[in-house]
Amino acid sequence: MAKKIWVRDPDAGGVKIPDDVKVRTTARIERYAEKHFKGKYSRIDVRFRGVFCYVDAYREPGPQVYVPKGMTRAEVIERQRSTPTHLCRLRYFGKEDAWSMGFFKYSDEKYELCMFESGDFWGTPEEAFEISAGVYLQD
Repeated sequence: MAKKIWVRDPDAGGVKIPDDVKVRTTARIERYAEKHFKGKYSRIDVRFRGVFCYVDAYREPGPQVYVPKGMTRAEVIERQRSTPTHLCRLRYFGKEDAWSMGFFKYSDEKYELCMFESGDFWGTPEEAFEISAGVYLQD
């Protein structure tokens, strides 16, 4: 009889995130962002749904603001301030230091499974933030 091998798929399944894990994960991401990306965002938004943790950043508009016809400069600035930069989506599997990560692609507006710098599909929330913020929060 053939032996069954169970493989954990980083792009499927997961475990509903407990409330205490949500609190700790939010704090971890916010601490990391403050320490390593201070000044690159105005606020970080961490939200949860089922097995997922979504991480977005908000930025202040730069000095050069294009104002389309029919809008005021103030309206454009407010729109930019209130539009999130989607960074990543984490998938929880029951271990706070072993999440999988989906990197947000603006080309098709979808999250794509992403490896961590270690070459593995499992990593920490801080590592996921570093990867995605390193791309989207650079000047």
